[in-house]
Amino acid sequence: MTSDTGTLAVRRSGPRPDEAGPPLVLLHGFPFDARMWDAVVAHIPQVPVLALDAPGFGDSPSPQHVARALGRDAAPALELTADAVVATLDAEGVARAVVGGLSMGGYVALAIAERNRSRLAGLALLDTKAGEDGAAARENRLRMAAAAEGDAGASAVAGMVEALLGETTRAEAPDVVATLRTWLAAAPPAGIAWAQRAMAARPDRHHALVDLEVPALVLRGVEDTVATQEDAESMARALSGRSAGAAELVVVPRAGHMTALEASGATASALAAFWRRCS
Repeated sequence: MTSDTGTLAVRRSGPRPDEAGPPLVLLHGFPFDARMWDAVVAHIPQVPVLALDAPGFGDSPSPQHVARALGRDAAPALELTADAVVATLDAEGVARAVVGGLSMGGYVALAIAERNRSRLAGLALLDTKAGEDGAAARENRLRMAAAAEGDAGASAVAGMVEALLGETTRAEAPDVVATLRTWLAAAPPAGIAWAQRAMAARPDRHHALVDLEVPALVLRGVEDTVATQEDAESMARALSGRSAGAAELVVVPRAGHMTALEASGATASALAAFWRRCS
């Protein structure tokens, strides 16, 4: 779906949402596309899933195309991606969805919670954080964006393997390591640059969780050094005391930042149980 309506490319699986309940909308991490979710989706054929490519990744149009279609400024901002997700739900005829995002996808899900919370039937935050970047992290993102636009291209993200995968995966799952390296090598330089600048500019969004009146799930790999246990617990604390009850906090063993790839079965089980709760 790359029309002038600001919609994003969609990978559909499982039963029709109107027959089975609200769809589970999955938002991928940086710098990948919706294929990141394939191993998870294979475990949950009973769940209606819409896996979306972010602007500039996979089969989705560029952020500039999406911005023109939505009448928005094309300056890097995750709010644009959030609005494009909502436009895609409109095009799919989906009033409310269980939205789950991993890492960058979690940042987008948080922006949806802030801007379009009435569209949420549930919110799942995987290996992500609600806080803004510190100065050093912002500078690193901006350096990577500049490198991707220059001679480095996709090789600007080649060194992310150790940060993204847990120690157990790196030591015991060479096939997973090889898959991740292949995906990183195929990352689109323009998408890398725009997304890094958008993530560098994101604000703290803990406030978007405080009065969220839908079920929530916070999940992370125990070996994740990017989104820490403290980050997960801070989101869970922000979600406590709501009418929807405290958020469920799940820690996946033997996995790092890429739980959808490193521990697809455990991640799928947690998401399917959460989807049933929301449905």
